[in-house]
Amino acid sequence: MNDLFDRATGPLLIRGATPLAFTDLAGAPSHLDVLVDGDGKVIAAAPQVGDGLPAGTRVIEAAGSYLSPGWTDLHTHIWYGGSDFSLRPTQCGAPRGVTTLVDAGSAGEANFHGLREYVIEPALETIYAFLNIGSIGLVACNRISELIDMRFIDVDRIATVVEANRDRIIGLKLRASGVILGSWGLEPLHIAKKMSRVLKIPLMVHVGEPPPTYDDVIDMLEPGDIVTHCFNGKIGGSILEDETLYRKVEAAAARGVVLDVGHGGASFSFEVAEVAIKRGLKPHTISTDLHGWSLDGAVGDLATTMSKLMALGMPLAEVVEASTIRPRAVIGRPSDGFLKPGARADFTLFDVVDAKVNVKDSKGYAAVLDRIFEPRRAIIGATAVAASRHQRPAEPAGRAACPNCGWLL
Repeated sequence: MNDLFDRATGPLLIRGATPLAFTDLAGAPSHLDVLVDGDGKVIAAAPQVGDGLPAGTRVIEAAGSYLSPGWTDLHTHIWYGGSDFSLRPTQCGAPRGVTTLVDAGSAGEANFHGLREYVIEPALETIYAFLNIGSIGLVACNRISELIDMRFIDVDRIATVVEANRDRIIGLKLRASGVILGSWGLEPLHIAKKMSRVLKIPLMVHVGEPPPTYDDVIDMLEPGDIVTHCFNGKIGGSILEDETLYRKVEAAAARGVVLDVGHGGASFSFEVAEVAIKRGLKPHTISTDLHGWSLDGAVGDLATTMSKLMALGMPLAEVVEASTIRPRAVIGRPSDGFLKPGARADFTLFDVVDAKVNVKDSKGYAAVLDRIFEPRRAIIGATAVAASRHQRPAEPAGRAACPNCGWLL
């Protein structure tokens, strides 16, 4: 997909964008020009930047498209070649409007060096990672558990790898699900939480099939920690099944625990999300949990996931905040001052358009979206990438489709 990248050098002018209300500009202009130098630094951002442009300036006509900080996906799996279900960054990154990707535990301490050398460093996108508490990470996801027994957690090596890679490792990751932990119970969660305190980094916990229960997990998390798959619809894991759990999740969010969507192929329910949002419990961050098994299934991309949350009741501006400035704050890489002169250019240009798009949640329930986010460009430094939503491939001939929703069985 490298052919999508505009590798031309020299200054770049984004002309006629519509800035969102949370941009750091006084006066809230209705249209904005942004001039970026050949090194990828913002020179100027104003209602009109047109006089005395540097020689060779490339011009992107935004034509009123929205301008936001670069979209940031807090939960992806992009250790391509190092885990059996990961994607390449280009499959869910800049060509989809996403400038920052966070890998959520694909690598453990034993193989993080490969993720860094072969994925993080060559990528155009900015990539960070949650380090899996299990040494082997997701090498053979759901076939060989990363937490078979105590030998699969090496606290000394975890600490060593984190200290050597603090520029890229921004937290720890634990999959707290019975299919992963077996008979371990809460012990891995206790170890992971202790390590996050010692290393002073947040812990992201996947909640799924108990044990442990969602209740057990939420009770142990502290401000800044993340519960991903917050609106899953699994038996024993849905906040709609248990009012006591619902209140615990509300209280956790109030004390600063981050509720992350983490859609995934099995972890997002339209019903749970819609009821929670109507009751005032909104996700703090919107992420995809994109991997090779969810790309062409329920998820697609971040734009489609954002569109689902908007359809379920989140205002447009909140959806964008939950996909840009909030996830960057969660990982300690805030986007404050992203339009100030001298800042490295990191933007997404996008539209919100009327359309009829068939989607489904992770339980297979279908819906039709009337308005969708359409990424147009990802601007990373002086590089401009043409962006668009992921198009789900057509159903192969001869394959059955669900008579209710039309999705491939």
